[in-house]
Amino acid sequence: MSNRFIAQAAPGLAALKPYVPGKPLSELERELGITESIKLASNENPLGPSPRVQAAVEAELKELTRYPDGGAFELRQVLAKRHDVDPAGITVGNGSNDVLDMIARVFLWAGRESLFSQYAFAVYPLSSMAVGAELKIAPARDYAHDLDAMRAMVGERTGVVWIANPNNPTGTRLDRDSLRAFIESLPSAVIVVVDEAYIDYVRETDHPDVSLWLDDFPNLIVTRTFSKAYGLAALRVGYGLSHPDIADLLNRVRQPFNVDTLAQVAAIAALDDQDYLARSVELNEQGLKQLAKGVSKLGLNYIPSFGNFLTIDLGRDAVSIDEALLKLGVITRPVANYGMPNHLRVSVGLPQENARFLEALEQVL
Repeated sequence: MSNRFIAQAAPGLAALKPYVPGKPLSELERELGITESIKLASNENPLGPSPRVQAAVEAELKELTRYPDGGAFELRQVLAKRHDVDPAGITVGNGSNDVLDMIARVFLWAGRESLFSQYAFAVYPLSSMAVGAELKIAPARDYAHDLDAMRAMVGERTGVVWIANPNNPTGTRLDRDSLRAFIESLPSAVIVVVDEAYIDYVRETDHPDVSLWLDDFPNLIVTRTFSKAYGLAALRVGYGLSHPDIADLLNRVRQPFNVDTLAQVAAIAALDDQDYLARSVELNEQGLKQLAKGVSKLGLNYIPSFGNFLTIDLGRDAVSIDEALLKLGVITRPVANYGMPNHLRVSVGLPQENARFLEALEQVL
């Protein structure tokens, strides 16, 4: 449908389509009259919030009339200690998506190139197009980043290179040596972003914690989130780690009070509850095995995942399968918008939720 005001809008918006989130439970139940539905569409933590987080949030409710600490001083101090970095190099965000958007607004504009992999996270092109940057998409290799192909596309106009490790929606990952060699090969004027939203789920010993490389690469930005393993998706809190000079620029475009008080105290409490994190990771590992085994029994292929989801090749149009699952009260995520029309992404849920999904999928198929 045409928009009468598109001529008055910024040029990058003409081809831009809004990000479509997973369908909320309440919407599905309202539309179809279904009760007891389950949502496995948005890579959320099925454990529910940590008791320490709940207590911290409840204790802060009496202060809801006050503005948040705009600089998130206490949260940045805790993060600085955890990562052994200068607090001046930490940028807080309304989820890590907020930080990714700041990066695009600071380092990209018309005439600059934004480089990322095929099947990369949808926010990279969305934020890049919004500021008028040209998209450069490197072909993937087996659904994963092909670093050689990406390096070959870096040129004089490359402003930002985006890498998600592990990647969403494919669940693939890059090992330490490959990723470090790639970053070392980039010109120092190119900003490289490593999005580590799912890093807490990875147990492989050769997986890098790129935040440890910040002193070696002043052009590096690492983003993290509390929405996944820490179970705080509703509160929207994430952060970026970088050289203080980069953080200074990001903070110039950061909205005032972008991380609310409840999110700040929740994040601090979450960082202090490593038992909850360990339970989340263990539950996810067992859930991935449960889903992979069940999908294989149905004769379907899937992309081996290092996140908290499994992306399944249905061998046919995934949208129709998703619609049939919705009628059974199971919300999943077709990923045709990523150029994967036959794939369905399912988040790891509780064991009984995973079992219900597999039963519903078998019924639909």
